[in-house]
Amino acid sequence: MNRDPVGPREWFATPLGRALLEQERDAVAEALECVFGEQCLQVGAWGPPGLFLDLARTQRRALLSAAGDAAGQVRAYPASLAIQSDSIDALLLPHTLELESDPHEVLREAQRVLRPEGCLVVLGFEPLGSWAMRGRFTRGGFPPGTARLLSERRLADWLKLLGLDVDPASRFLFTLPFARAQSGRMRRWADGAGKALGSRLSGAYVLRARKRVHAVTPIRLKYRARPAVIGGLAEPTTRVGT
Repeated sequence: MNRDPVGPREWFATPLGRALLEQERDAVAEALECVFGEQCLQVGAWGPPGLFLDLARTQRRALLSAAGDAAGQVRAYPASLAIQSDSIDALLLPHTLELESDPHEVLREAQRVLRPEGCLVVLGFEPLGSWAMRGRFTRGGFPPGTARLLSERRLADWLKLLGLDVDPASRFLFTLPFARAQSGRMRRWADGAGKALGSRLSGAYVLRARKRVHAVTPIRLKYRARPAVIGGLAEPTTRVGT
C-alpha cells in the first residue's frame, strides 16, 4: 500500500502534485477563456488560493471553503452558500464534488447562485482512469481526500436535470500517476498517445455548463368585441333574421 502524505497541502508540494496542478490550471484557463462578468466564485479549496481565480476575467473574485485556513478565503459550506440567488457570473468547482458528502446539494446551490447564462466549471477525476486506479490502493484516496469520484457522463446528466446546458467535456492528464512520468518529454508523448487512442484514457476532465435562460412568452388574451351601449341598451344589430 502506498503511504502518500495525508494532507492535501503537503501532497500538492510534491513533484507529482505540482505537475497535476499545472495541467489543471491549463485546462481551467481554456474553460474560462470566454467567460466575463462581474463576479467569479470558487467553491472549495484546491491548491494555492489564486491558482484558478487569477485566470478569471471577471471584475471580482472570491474563494469560499469550509476549511477557512487559506489566505484570502471566506468560510462557507459548499452545500449551503450564503450567496444571493442569480448573482454569480462564473463558478468554479475544483474537485469539490469529490470532497463533499452531498454532491447533489452542492450542484443545486451552484445552480441557484448562478445568473442566467452564468458559467459553471467543474474539475473531476475519471473513475476509470489511471489516477483513480491508484487511489483504490492508497490510504485516504489519491490525491488525498478524493474517495468518491463522479464520471463526466453522470455529472452531465445531473447538470441537465438542473436546467444547465452542458458543453462537451475536455479531457487531460494522460500521464501515469508517478512523478517520473511527469517530465516534459514523457508528458508530450503521453498526451499525444492518449488523444490518438481515445480521450477516455484520460485521468481527469473539465466540464463547462451554462445556466439556461427560460424565455417568457406573454399570453395574448383574445379580444372579444362588445356591443356598443346606447342609453344603457345594446345597440341593435342591422342583421335581419330569417
